[in-house]
Amino acid sequence: MKFLALVLSSFLILPSSFSAPPNVIYLMADELGYHEPAFMGGKNIRTPNIDRMAAEGIVFKNMFAGSSVCAPTRCCFLTGKHSGHTSVRANGGGTPLRADEATIASILKPLGYATGGFGKWGNGGRDSTGVPEKHGFDTFLGYYDQVHAHTYYPPYLIQNSEEVPLKGNNGGSQGETYSHYVIHDAAMKFIRDHARQPFFAYLPYTPPHGNFDIPDSDPAWALYKDQPWPEDARRYAAMVTMIDRQVGEMLALLQGLGIDGNTLVFFSGDNGANDYFKSQDHPRGVHSGNKHPDTGIEYRGNKGTLYEGGVRIPFIARWPGKIAPGSVSEHLGYFPDVMPTVAEATGATAPVDIDGISILPTLLGKNAEQKQHAYLYWEINGWTAIRQGTWRAVRTKQNAKWELYDLAADPAESKDLAAAKPDVLAKLIALAEKAHEPIREGTFTRTDRHERDRRAKFGKQDDTTLEASPGGVKKKGAKKAGAMPVDGLLPNKDWKIVRASSENTGNGKYAANAIDGDPDTLWHSKFSGGTAPPPHELVIDLGSPHRIRGFVYLGRQDGGWNGAAKDVEFAISNSADAFGSPAVKSTLKKIKTPQTLDCAPTTGRYVLLRILSEHRPEGELASAAEIGVLGE
Repeated sequence: MKFLALVLSSFLILPSSFSAPPNVIYLMADELGYHEPAFMGGKNIRTPNIDRMAAEGIVFKNMFAGSSVCAPTRCCFLTGKHSGHTSVRANGGGTPLRADEATIASILKPLGYATGGFGKWGNGGRDSTGVPEKHGFDTFLGYYDQVHAHTYYPPYLIQNSEEVPLKGNNGGSQGETYSHYVIHDAAMKFIRDHARQPFFAYLPYTPPHGNFDIPDSDPAWALYKDQPWPEDARRYAAMVTMIDRQVGEMLALLQGLGIDGNTLVFFSGDNGANDYFKSQDHPRGVHSGNKHPDTGIEYRGNKGTLYEGGVRIPFIARWPGKIAPGSVSEHLGYFPDVMPTVAEATGATAPVDIDGISILPTLLGKNAEQKQHAYLYWEINGWTAIRQGTWRAVRTKQNAKWELYDLAADPAESKDLAAAKPDVLAKLIALAEKAHEPIREGTFTRTDRHERDRRAKFGKQDDTTLEASPGGVKKKGAKKAGAMPVDGLLPNKDWKIVRASSENTGNGKYAANAIDGDPDTLWHSKFSGGTAPPPHELVIDLGSPHRIRGFVYLGRQDGGWNGAAKDVEFAISNSADAFGSPAVKSTLKKIKTPQTLDCAPTTGRYVLLRILSEHRPEGELASAAEIGVLGE
């Protein structure tokens, strides 16, 4: 008995007794389904190294993603907040974190940690407030924008906002340099280079998401190339096994460097399974991400929804000598819990306004000391979901009726109890309403490099006449846009947006579009997930002082009128933070042609546009295709 107590005590070590600050590695496999790895019951895909990691650590059966899609879930992970409080709730590809937001990396920097990221960022394109190097990362190599990340043969990757060319690549599915090999090699080098100091390695690896591409020469492909599945299903499986091999390489590296016992390693998916490769025989997909192959228990929904299947992920933690091997936990948690867990394990200070709670007691086997969530909350694209214990309420769109499920009796969410349990539902609805606050997103100073990265998926990065989306590229503008006056118009090449009261990043209506010289793009005040109220403001840096004698407003050039400015003011200053009385006030017309507003000649570097109202009766939105400044 004394021997058993001694063995158990070796796994119940308090953070205060750690001999050195632990290293932290977090590997997030993009789109990996809950039941796809073998340790979670999967039958098709070979994952021996991840299975070994699970056997040597702890498996969480109820640790959920922060959201059901890529960018918002990463924001929850990085900031420790649920999706009712985060700045990134759209999945357009480049919506940025705000400049003032703390991340796991930024709270570790004051402790002397080296911080590196390798893979898909998704929380701010280049020249935005959300780039990783502004949020605590010494280095980040991979993709900043999610459209860019859909190809494994891009012409270049991004490292600290600069392009890293990849030989022989032209986007799509063909090329000489497989990008994920480059990313993984860089991650391994980062670990080797910082083995003698504490480090945080964030590995949001892109496989198996995006184009289902893996070189035929990869050893993993040989395991699946003859399976009786569609080719994409075979390549998907090979990509997961490739990741598994790289997990094994990483764990071997830690052992070889002698730092295995002082490194806390996490492994997880990023959002719920997508039911890929469905057929009549496999209605939940060939690899059965949301249906247990043995028990038949399945989780409703998939990626993009907020039923259980949209947010269930595989989740492991391993820390030799600290986490007891073979542990399994039913603790109810989600991505916001990672930041406070890392903070407690390392001695870092997490922000006071986070929603996560540390799961370190569970990791160390001190379950009696583990705090519990009052509830878990999610929102995305009009969906809302809240879970308290085994009760779960879901609303599929803002004007839909709430549904209620008791997961203890109905894990598949098949029996709606909203009418039978109105008191339970009312309590959950009240909590959900308190959990939501209006979105405050970050901003871009310019968008040309961000748009270039999106076009790079298709090898069209140099063609500025095109705009990219996940599905393809198309010519900008379906019709000729209104021309801006030329006489006396200051060139806008060096202009930047210093501050925007809001922008609707979910559909690419960035503030920087108002000064990009392209009338076919536009800035729009925020309306997705809650409307930003007027007045709406843009502060523009002209790059140097100019003698200003007027302004030009060009309304949106598409078929819409939402946000068409009516009552406006322009002010001029030599400080971006202090503006006096407006240089001009005016009531604009509801027209598509440029409107010029003259003012008394005034010298200044910064311009403030304030839109007080629009031409719609509601008067609450603002938009602009282009803003011009007249002067010398």
